[in-house]
Amino acid sequence: MIANPNEIPIADNHIHVDPVNGDGPVKIAKLFYNAGGRVMIIPNKPSWSINDNFNFKEAIDLGIRNVEEINQNTSVKAFPICGVHPAEYSKLLKNGKSFEEAYKLMKKALDYSAYLVNENKAIAIGEIGRPHYEISEEELKYQNLIMKYGMELAKDVHCPVQLHTETATEDEFREFALLADEVGLKREKVIKHFSGAYITEDENFGLTPSVIANKELIKKAINKGNIFLMETDFLDDKTRPGAVLGPKTVPKRTLDFIRKGIFSQEDAFQIHEKNVFKVYDIEI
Repeated sequence: MIANPNEIPIADNHIHVDPVNGDGPVKIAKLFYNAGGRVMIIPNKPSWSINDNFNFKEAIDLGIRNVEEINQNTSVKAFPICGVHPAEYSKLLKNGKSFEEAYKLMKKALDYSAYLVNENKAIAIGEIGRPHYEISEEELKYQNLIMKYGMELAKDVHCPVQLHTETATEDEFREFALLADEVGLKREKVIKHFSGAYITEDENFGLTPSVIANKELIKKAINKGNIFLMETDFLDDKTRPGAVLGPKTVPKRTLDFIRKGIFSQEDAFQIHEKNVFKVYDIEI
């Protein structure tokens, strides 16, 4: 039995809120809280969700304001992460920018993200990485340069990065771990967003997996250990209902697994409190 489920600071490590296309920060946070959730790690949405002119600063600033609104008007503790989605680079190319021009714009957005972290207005850089769809070899080269630059900035401002990439196997985890070593960023500070159940160090090479809260994936993960985060990647977009997992999923899954004996309470505290603190260095 759960002695007091309200004491477990259940955290969704990657959940979006969108006041333009969705229900917005306060409504989503209240749904999350009423299901048992307490902590939301929120990356800004891409610029195309709010404007047509690639105004990355506007998108990042909106993400910060959304978190402030949650913290002021709900009982959820929300924390912003900021960055520029790799699909933004693809869109810049499709809109006529050269590889180098688009690269400079992405770097500028990441510089601003690092500035916000350094000013204690955000806790991580992300989501960054490379697309989950097929791209040319030339674009891949630049996407990797952007990902490396984001890691370098994270090392400089002492924060984690959240990676959005193609579906990652052990080979990709090894690749990202070696890239972190190259720039001097601790491997555990590299969070693989939308991860599979790559929980052991011989699978994830010391990176932090943020496992999508699918029932079978989380069962598979907890059977290997409890050093992982949980997420939904909820989009908050009324044009894409059910595209990923709903905002109640992480708290409902956690509490259900405790009741069924799949998680111990110690597992829940490890995943939602100790792992979050270790990766982000935040008190929750």
